[in-house]
Amino acid sequence: MFREHDVKHRTAHVLWGAALAAALCAGSTLCPSSARAQEEDVSTATVDTVLQAGEADAVEPKRKLVKWNSYDGPFSTLRFGFGLAFDAASYHQDDAAKSQVPTEDDGGLRDFRLLFKGRFKTKRPASWTFGYMYDGTEKEWRFRQTGIQVDVPELSGRFFLGRTKEGYSAEKVMVGYYIWGMERSQTLDAFVPILGDGIKYMGYYPRQRVALNLGAFADALSENEKFSTYDNQFVTRLVWQPRLSEERREVLHVGVMGRQAKPDDGFLREKSKPGSYLAPNFLDTGKFPADHSHTLGFEGIWRRGPLLVATEYDWQKDDASSGEHPMFRGGETTVSWLVTGESRPYNAPGAFFDNVSPKRSVVEGGPGAIEAILGMTYNDFDDGASFQGGKFWRLTPMVIWHVDDLMHVYVAYGYGKLDRFGTEGTTQFFQTRLLFYL
Repeated sequence: MFREHDVKHRTAHVLWGAALAAALCAGSTLCPSSARAQEEDVSTATVDTVLQAGEADAVEPKRKLVKWNSYDGPFSTLRFGFGLAFDAASYHQDDAAKSQVPTEDDGGLRDFRLLFKGRFKTKRPASWTFGYMYDGTEKEWRFRQTGIQVDVPELSGRFFLGRTKEGYSAEKVMVGYYIWGMERSQTLDAFVPILGDGIKYMGYYPRQRVALNLGAFADALSENEKFSTYDNQFVTRLVWQPRLSEERREVLHVGVMGRQAKPDDGFLREKSKPGSYLAPNFLDTGKFPADHSHTLGFEGIWRRGPLLVATEYDWQKDDASSGEHPMFRGGETTVSWLVTGESRPYNAPGAFFDNVSPKRSVVEGGPGAIEAILGMTYNDFDDGASFQGGKFWRLTPMVIWHVDDLMHVYVAYGYGKLDRFGTEGTTQFFQTRLLFYL
């Protein structure tokens, strides 16, 4: 009988092989494929001006891979989709890192989600979304983005009521399957919950090229959810788009965002994993009594053709019950280059980026889209003697192979250093992901 560590180690290697085999299979005529249902006319627009309920989760692939998942009913349209992600990770740590936070090779189902959305056939534009996800780590089913969106052109925007993203930063709004890395930054994971229950206004002013998000959330229905770390929160985000050129395939996006929140049950714990979902927390302040939390962030994104450069930095000041006001901070910078020439599509009203769609997918006889990425994160969760959450930075070169609109393969290497309790430890990360999204 294998020891648990051996089983996890073998699982990780099996998934690395499975990811490569499945990707190669996508190009074979012997493998099942929905490419036969694809349409010849694939949009090449790089700036989208339509925003549906569910924001990034509601984005439809450019290619109509299948037709059976759409229905045109008497009262509403209906589209069914799903997401399926498998992760594997291996680690190499020096002795100092092992003494700080030991890791184990691991692999398995990251998540499986069912997505439904549609447009009501009403005079005033309205749409809806429903998401249900199986969390592979917690082994539980959870409701994801679910609610109704109503357009209010009188206010140059729309309102969403239900469970959704808070609207803080482009990378946090984007569905996790579409971001330009394996995971979101450590500060975003620590400071901003993935979802909230409440109401959000999403305004867009095309003449000024300005997007505005205002949200208010409470935990009356989500008290027992894993993401519910605040009793209530108020969020705002303002984005200016000085460059939106379809001709040049250019976008320049500059945003500021802020949030005020009341911690759940009067306690906070700023913690985050090191860019690997399967790893334990590297940054962790421990649990401490607190009354309020104040978050401020800046983001800048420039895209021209196949090149994209994105940066974000966030600060969070917590009002501890002891009278202290610890400040935690961190951010990331990412450079992405689509070697095969595609551009990441940009949704102007939502101020976020969509999924990469290959010019010629593998099932069409092409190479798919190859995306080379270099990311750098830095985080400081230390403040005085009372708060020693650690300092952590990580450099991550990675490649994403967008086989087609439905299938994506990720391979990443990371080099990270954790400074905590007077010790500096180095960890190397070897990660892969096999992702399906319809």
